[in-house]
Amino acid sequence: MTSNRAPTTHPYLRAATAGVRHHTRALDRSVLEQRVDRAHLDVIHAHVTELHRLLDRLAETARPAHPGAGRHLAVAHTRLWQASAEVHSAFHLLPTDLTDSTECRPEKLPEGPPVLTICQRHLAAGHTVRRKTTPTDLNRPRTTARER
Repeated sequence: MTSNRAPTTHPYLRAATAGVRHHTRALDRSVLEQRVDRAHLDVIHAHVTELHRLLDRLAETARPAHPGAGRHLAVAHTRLWQASAEVHSAFHLLPTDLTDSTECRPEKLPEGPPVLTICQRHLAAGHTVRRKTTPTDLNRPRTTARER
């Protein structure tokens, strides 16, 4: 029997999902290239990083009671880190008024250093990842799916 509670559970996650869905639909594919800028990727990186933290906590909670589910969440955690790293790299490859746009130097960002820059956020998340994950896990594609 399915519970009727689903629409009211986790309202903040539902709002975040709706926001991402709305933003995706609002983008016009013909002008998408013009809309992708550093600020856009900074917000996406913040979103992916928070999802990464959420999955980390869910995996820790699920692991003792449901080891299989915990392993799947741990793999999702690693993949979200990889996605975060790629968004961070893309951020530095986007054009800017500065000539050295590939360096993590928030004080030289055209818009000035925000309270928590993408580089600071990425380094903080990387510290957490490196405490819980091996370099091999981070660099190889990994799945927990059963082979048939």
